[in-house]
Amino acid sequence: RFVASKEQIHAYLKASGEDGGRGDEEEEKEDDEEEAGSDQSEPPAKRGRLDGHGQDGESQEDAEEGEKAPTERKRARGQNKSRPCMKPNHYEKSRLCPSVTQGCADKCYFGPRCRFLHDISEYMATKPADLGHSCVLFETFGKCIYGVTCRFAKAHLGDGYQNIINTDLAKQWEGKSLVRNNLSKDLQHQLRKKKFSFKKADEYLRGLAKPQSNGGKGGKALGRSAEDQEVSNCTTPQEDLGDTPECPVLPEEEGDPKPAALQSPVPTEDEGGCPIKTAGLVTDEDIIKLRSCEKKKLEIQGKLYLAPLTTCGNLPFRRICKRFGADVTCGEMAVCTNLLQGQSSEWALLKRHHTEDIFGVQLEGAFPDTMTKCAELLNQTIDVDFVDINVGCPIDLVYKKGGGCALMTRTNKFEQIVRGMNLVLDVPLTVKIRTGVQEKINVAHKIIPKIREWGASMVTLHGRSREQRYTRVADWDYIAECAKIASPMPLFGNGDILSYEDANQAMQMGVSGIMIARQVTAFLLCFWALGALIKPWLFTEIKEQRHWDISSSERFDILKDFTNYGLEHWGSDTQGVEKTRKFLLEWLSFLCRYIPVGLLEHLPQKINERPPYYIGRDYLETLMASQNVDDWIKISEMLLGPVPTSFTFLPKHKANSYR
Repeated sequence: RFVASKEQIHAYLKASGEDGGRGDEEEEKEDDEEEAGSDQSEPPAKRGRLDGHGQDGESQEDAEEGEKAPTERKRARGQNKSRPCMKPNHYEKSRLCPSVTQGCADKCYFGPRCRFLHDISEYMATKPADLGHSCVLFETFGKCIYGVTCRFAKAHLGDGYQNIINTDLAKQWEGKSLVRNNLSKDLQHQLRKKKFSFKKADEYLRGLAKPQSNGGKGGKALGRSAEDQEVSNCTTPQEDLGDTPECPVLPEEEGDPKPAALQSPVPTEDEGGCPIKTAGLVTDEDIIKLRSCEKKKLEIQGKLYLAPLTTCGNLPFRRICKRFGADVTCGEMAVCTNLLQGQSSEWALLKRHHTEDIFGVQLEGAFPDTMTKCAELLNQTIDVDFVDINVGCPIDLVYKKGGGCALMTRTNKFEQIVRGMNLVLDVPLTVKIRTGVQEKINVAHKIIPKIREWGASMVTLHGRSREQRYTRVADWDYIAECAKIASPMPLFGNGDILSYEDANQAMQMGVSGIMIARQVTAFLLCFWALGALIKPWLFTEIKEQRHWDISSSERFDILKDFTNYGLEHWGSDTQGVEKTRKFLLEWLSFLCRYIPVGLLEHLPQKINERPPYYIGRDYLETLMASQNVDDWIKISEMLLGPVPTSFTFLPKHKANSYR
């Protein structure tokens, strides 16, 4: 009885929007006018289930368009490669100088050459209207560091635009680090000037270049010699003692990093040119290298693992998943070459919230030199529990450069990368792969024993090939076979888990004999963990073994929490608000695929089933089910106020796994 046509849904949203929308009649009229001309952003009509020939995601209109323009079919899946650049040239026409916001206007770095405003009254005259009367930063931490630039400044501005501080609340957070793994200016300078020392990586790479007397390839021989050298270093630690009395060139030569190095990874040099040494007794860990068997093990048996998600797997989203029961989290895929260049945007992907107790990062690269150096860099500068290699990325941009799935066909380079990274890391190394590159040619069962031999601690297998991307159904029978081959190395299975019943069915397949079935809570572990993106409360359903008929108001509260976390992370000024809006809209492009449990004819919802158009039990539920971009923007305006003029949005991916 909830099934409806696209026209009926539009009419319902228009009619109900006046009472159930934002409450502002003028803005509602504008939204209605935009909706009237937004049919072009509506996806094609949908059918019930996945067909074997990949034709079910298209309507008759698409079929007719396909005859006229054969290239139209390609645009209906995967990335929106031709989407326009949506990043504005400037978030504010008249921007206030940061020195004024920080209360030190007389110490502006640019002096008279500064092109920003220094007059607060002049800035306030052109500043956009505030978005609300309460600032999440002020209410949480007792102080908003954005001052007058905050879009919720009414909550903490006094006379003369003075920033009010709640001293009692601020003292509770004083000295506490909420987010770790930040990129310091000193480290960024060293990376850009190529002054960071990679002692272990350079030693390993020099072995790759040495010609082998037996005529074999350097990479494989190096892998054995590196392991032999590791054992010799453990049995004869006196070889490393010769460096300790001398003043080292860089702190990378001092053995394991100290906790202080996490805050300032590169000590400053004194007048004699020697780095500042930490005080305290020298322990065995400072001078004796750990053997591979002595490394910290990745013990995540029985825990729920949130996979790394490009774009949507940001820190605020991971906090949402942690609240619903995720035990293990992983940052977004980071490109190793960008990290080595000190790019701030890439290092932001490595940030870790203090609530993430088990956290890892995922690296992508195609060559052993950059991957090994990047692993050594992260090993000494950030705090993680494991490092994952992405050998399952299917997109062309990565594949054509030799990374992602391409490494499955370049076993020599693959071996050099795994051995090199395992040599320089003090934390476990994991690998994520697919079944293969071509659709009907599985090669994972041949590669997994080699990965175990090379030293990886765990493998994650996505039950599809590169050509399949996220179409078809994940091959769990093949995942079960690979789990037996991988033993005793843990193997995680991934694909098509959207309910606790799917998880239980996967666990009953005997994925592994060492309780790995507990970890088969299977989220798509490549770019999009669809199960968690569509319903982040999936973790709660699995732990409590129940279907949660979550209401639209509860789902809207989740979006509220996400926006609050986003304002904490990206800032409450105009730039932070628009960044939060952007990532919220990207997430809404997946959330709209959730079907409320109370509307389903049969349980559970399958990830590869596409429902018909339907009208929900209330206005908000119908609005959240809409796949119209303008409706997603309307939801963002309920949380973050009106969008800027000339605002446009097109999702990064079309979230289409039905074809």
